[in-house]
Amino acid sequence: QVQLVESGGGLVQAGGSLRLSCTASGLPFGDYAMGWFRQAPGKEREGVQCISSSGGSVYTADSVMGRFTISRDNAKNTLYLQMNSLKPEDTAMYYCAADLLGRQIIARMSPTDFGYWGQGTQVTVSS
Repeated sequence: QVQLVESGGGLVQAGGSLRLSCTASGLPFGDYAMGWFRQAPGKEREGVQCISSSGGSVYTADSVMGRFTISRDNAKNTLYLQMNSLKPEDTAMYYCAADLLGRQIIARMSPTDFGYWGQGTQVTVSS
């Protein structure tokens, strides 16, 4: 079965960095669009960054533009999220997601478009 396993979350001070990883199994990783989403307590899940299957197209939420970088290594079945200049408002549970999507759909960065999800990794940024 499909499994997505996130790692790399933790507690960091404002201005610090973290690198999240998501390792996939049970699917042809190189065929799937991937995304990072986050959900803070009391808030809806939101798209952070999404990437096409080849890695050639990336979509980014305004709130993380210039600070976060999504990447993928299709040979290792792994998705990454490099997070720099972290802010307290970045505190949330971070999830990776996968699905077979065209670029127009990926660009929406809508959680409802993605069918496969990991269990999440907590990121907490202290002020």
